[in-house]
Amino acid sequence: MDIFEKLRILADAAKFDVACTSSGVDRTNKKGRNASGTAGIGSAVACGICHTFSADGRCVSLLKVLMTNSCIYDCKYCANRSSNDTKRVVFTPAELAEITINFYKRNYIEGLFLSSGVLKSPDYTCEQMIKSIEILRNEYNFRGYIHAKAIPGADHKLLDRLGLLADRMSVNIELPSQKSLETLAPDKSRNSVLTPMGYIRDKVKENRTDIVRYRHAPKFVPAGQSTQMIIGATAETDFQILTLTEALYNKYSLKRVFFSAYVPVADNPLLPVITSKPPLLREHRLYQADWLLRFYGFEAKELLDEQNNNFNEYVDPKCNWALNHLDMFPVDVNTAPPDMLLRVPGIGPTGAERIINARKSRSLDYQGLKKIGIVLKRAQYFIICKDTVISSLNISRDNIIRGLISERGYNEINQKILASQYEQLRLF
Repeated sequence: MDIFEKLRILADAAKFDVACTSSGVDRTNKKGRNASGTAGIGSAVACGICHTFSADGRCVSLLKVLMTNSCIYDCKYCANRSSNDTKRVVFTPAELAEITINFYKRNYIEGLFLSSGVLKSPDYTCEQMIKSIEILRNEYNFRGYIHAKAIPGADHKLLDRLGLLADRMSVNIELPSQKSLETLAPDKSRNSVLTPMGYIRDKVKENRTDIVRYRHAPKFVPAGQSTQMIIGATAETDFQILTLTEALYNKYSLKRVFFSAYVPVADNPLLPVITSKPPLLREHRLYQADWLLRFYGFEAKELLDEQNNNFNEYVDPKCNWALNHLDMFPVDVNTAPPDMLLRVPGIGPTGAERIINARKSRSLDYQGLKKIGIVLKRAQYFIICKDTVISSLNISRDNIIRGLISERGYNEINQKILASQYEQLRLF
């Protein structure tokens, strides 16, 4: 088969792997040539790889592709499952390396995102991926960003080799619970995913010690590891998903947990029937909550609980939390501590830092807050400042909700409540 036909098939098969992250590592090209006489090409920058925007506004991209779409597993939700009737193709290591370099030279890409179905066995698949990246690194002297998917079940020695070649590795947890895996992916287990995840975490820690001792020690996945969960294929609530996400960050030191809205690719009685669009809004709310866990000091149990276990579709998780804790508001931006400023809707880490710096020299009013970039459309209901008239404040839930969402959205909420006699929308 023509190599570009293989690329068309395997790039399309890789579209369900989430890769919207920056590289997290800086590496400039070195002058001179390697042992084989090849000059170095490419570089990696921490501010952006994988179809995202860098700090200076550039849009950067990578080649996201599978080594093969052949797979020995029969995961019900996967387009590449063994029972699916589809054309199967495999890149040889040399083919994959060649097409990556040719795309780089044409300025199509700045790096590679490499995943794969499981061909023959986890070890064999991992070996093929290693050979591809070794050709890129050693023969072509490619120093650009490479993200490689670790294959659950592969030998730890192979993970060692892969980790020394790639900038970032990821092990997909796929589904949020062991019960879901048993139902939809009977060939996989939670332990088969968490074991390599723990091994990568330990190797990263060990490597940091080696680098301190030995200046020229090779780096093991310097950009860390990540994982991915499919959202909506099984019955887990947002609370269960967010609690698992928090545990993964704390236990395995992950850089990112990615959420992928379930897209039906097969008819199976075990899979949910989605007649409209994939649950993209739910995915978006989980990403917003993930941001709160990582940068705002929130815990999963603060955002949701067993009684209120799914995010509201009308307001973001931070606003939702604030509406349920109105006793803590309003806060005075001229005296509030940094951790409380971060809990105000419309104020992020950058905004909180700007407020703290600005109030050292003057008392802030609404105009001053607007100048430093605070989103007053949301924040105005939860703060007071220099020119606030306390007697005019009205922070009832009803008034805040009306201000936060459109009148049309507000009417939709009331219609839903009246129609279903359902009290809990996490707003009231």
